[in-house]
Amino acid sequence: DSSSTKPCAGHGCTNAASTLKCPICVKLNLEPSYFCSQECFKKNYRAHNSIVHVAEQERLKREQGLKTFRLPRFEYTGALRPSYVTPMRTIPNTIGKPDYASSGVPYSEVHARNTKQIPIYTPSEIAGIRRACALGREVLDIAGHTVRPGITTEEIDLAVHNACIARKCYPSPLNYHNFPKSCCTSVNEVICHGIPDCRPLERGDIVNIDITVYKDGFHGDLNETFIVGDVADIKPAYLELIQSTYDATMHAINHVKPGVMCRKFGEIIDNFVKKKGLSVTRTYCGHGIGRMFHCAPNIPHYRRNKAVGKLKPGMVFTIEPMINMGAWKDKTWSFDNWTAVTVDGKRSAQFEHTVLVTTDGVEVLTARTPHSAPLWWQIEEAAAVETKETEQQQPQSNDASAPQPQTQTESTPTQESKEDQQNENDETVNGNDAKVANNQPSNEG
Repeated sequence: DSSSTKPCAGHGCTNAASTLKCPICVKLNLEPSYFCSQECFKKNYRAHNSIVHVAEQERLKREQGLKTFRLPRFEYTGALRPSYVTPMRTIPNTIGKPDYASSGVPYSEVHARNTKQIPIYTPSEIAGIRRACALGREVLDIAGHTVRPGITTEEIDLAVHNACIARKCYPSPLNYHNFPKSCCTSVNEVICHGIPDCRPLERGDIVNIDITVYKDGFHGDLNETFIVGDVADIKPAYLELIQSTYDATMHAINHVKPGVMCRKFGEIIDNFVKKKGLSVTRTYCGHGIGRMFHCAPNIPHYRRNKAVGKLKPGMVFTIEPMINMGAWKDKTWSFDNWTAVTVDGKRSAQFEHTVLVTTDGVEVLTARTPHSAPLWWQIEEAAAVETKETEQQQPQSNDASAPQPQTQTESTPTQESKEDQQNENDETVNGNDAKVANNQPSNEG
């Protein structure tokens, strides 16, 4: 029997496998998994089922769905096309859920919109938000490391879903206004709210992964844009778009402190990216967060916005500019009522952090860690360091007159450009009116 040459499939078991094989593996036409005893099989079945059976069942669902999928008829603005979306997944009853988990309606947010009061959180509440943000960072890091050519955004969503369950937290997007997935994945010309599906990512793509988790009554929200493939696979203009978006986000965050008006961040971001020939999406904005997924204040990312409010210690909100290579206007895929794309099909990028206003400045609650998936310029920096170390290990010339290499560091420009005196006549969307009720997607990021 082939089992005699294999170890037991039980986790950590050092016994040799017997002829006892998993019946579900046989039923699913998988390679049989052999166990040393019935007792060992029972002990390890839950983990074995999750790792082996569920993965295969998910694959079969995707295959079956793709066979029946029909491309929606729509005037697409770019080259991206949707693919099959698998059914909504469930969350164990042991995990705490927000008020919309069953109905899809965030009742607490609906009631709070009538007051428009900006929450000031207590130290204990801030500790809860900080915990949710830390878990959200862990989940995004896991998702970011999965990005590669050939993987589907559906598979990324599954990794996010499982990572949330492992941390006993709820993926906040799931069933929020009936959103069907546990995260948003926005590819190429998608500005935001992309629904994970079965389209494989391709070399040269860019993808934003937006994560929010709900833990013990609090939400934490963040997102990042990653490249698919190697740096050489991405057009330089797309690389510049991603880095400019990141720089604009961090530039705005550096201005967070008590006394700053909420409308100020739009001016800071707009001035920054316009110097690069880029535009700022106006339909969607940053938002307050904490006990609710979205609440006051609104944080528009474009200049001359009408956001109300002044920052005070204890406020928590997101800064999450969506920056486009072409026009700022967006179009929503009418067949899913979520996916927002650029009107000209040109690419868009986004970064997001949840920030806390402190007595003397800001704390980035979703800050990157050494475990975070590298952004494209960090990949290049790591490659440059590796090349330099390799060169240093090679034999050095004895010629003392040979010129020595010098290292230069390039600083990121931080001076704000003067505000454009020419008032734009384009239609803008007031951050305070950017929400859609009646079970429609929220225009907050």
